[in-house]
Amino acid sequence: MPTVEVGDITDGDFLLDVREDDEWEAGHADQALHIPMSEFVARFGELTEAAPQDGKVHVICRSGGRSAQVTTYLAQQGIDAVNVDGGMQAWAATGRPVVDDKGQPGFVA
Repeated sequence: MPTVEVGDITDGDFLLDVREDDEWEAGHADQALHIPMSEFVARFGELTEAAPQDGKVHVICRSGGRSAQVTTYLAQQGIDAVNVDGGMQAWAATGRPVVDDKGQPGFVA
């Protein structure tokens, strides 16, 4: 499965967060699109509308397990997707900003 390190993600890269609502509300990457894994198939159209047609979809969860499953599914659908190794835990550990739903500093739940 294609994987990328947090440090390789740039500001313009498309980021899909597949964690559940309570995790998202506690803290997330500001630019991410949120579609929980538990709702992913039903809400797949939201991704296809938002994702760049010619770019990668960087899939992230808490530690990398759920995002790996979604990355596999997206690849089967012909979407250029990569799993973010270490997930939001690695994101926060590298000092990347984490915000809550109000745009205030958040945390990885």
